[in-house]
Amino acid sequence: MSRRGDYSFQLICFHLLMMRYCDRTSISSTAAFLDAMTSMASELSADEICSLLELEPNATCGFVRLTFLSKQTITPGGLPAPFADGRPLGSSLYFMVTPSAPVRLHRIRNDQLYHYYLGDPIEVFLLHADGATDRIIVGPDLRGGQRVQLLIPWNKFHTARLIGRRRWFLGASTEWPGVMPADVEIGELDKLAGQYPSIAAELRVIAASAQYVPPTEVVPR
Repeated sequence: MSRRGDYSFQLICFHLLMMRYCDRTSISSTAAFLDAMTSMASELSADEICSLLELEPNATCGFVRLTFLSKQTITPGGLPAPFADGRPLGSSLYFMVTPSAPVRLHRIRNDQLYHYYLGDPIEVFLLHADGATDRIIVGPDLRGGQRVQLLIPWNKFHTARLIGRRRWFLGASTEWPGVMPADVEIGELDKLAGQYPSIAAELRVIAASAQYVPPTEVVPR
């Protein structure tokens, strides 16, 4: 699907939402609009989302489609290691998490920003170099402390699982500089569980929930 196709899909969803749930007198508040949007999203299945957005199984992030890879590049030598061989300025992708397709334990060399779009929240575990950990919920409940964006700093191991009704999470990740396959490292479960005993059980549960994991080479992250 082209970028124009992505915009068309978003406009169609918005138009259908307005026709189905709203009239000139029914949108009296942002809350009413968001309720309508949530209702429409709840009718979508994970399979439908994969079909509409052309998502494919990914080695690290559930189901993914790359949506942007900058044509502008940073030339070799323009950045220090580990990017000294050159990189695109940035990249972005859709990703969907389901109960059987979590965000696997991994890290990338690049800074990245998670964005919440639709569906259930995800619980993200960040593993810091000093042995500390953070649990952060990325989802729509702002009053409940959830975030619609989450910065994951470069080279930080992380993993995530679906919570809430446990149907699906649809979001995006933007990265800078742009990600290349060499930037991705899958975490060693036993080693990291030993280094982070406070969340070792959760790391193992998330890893065990992945029912199908394609080889890293199948869909570059």
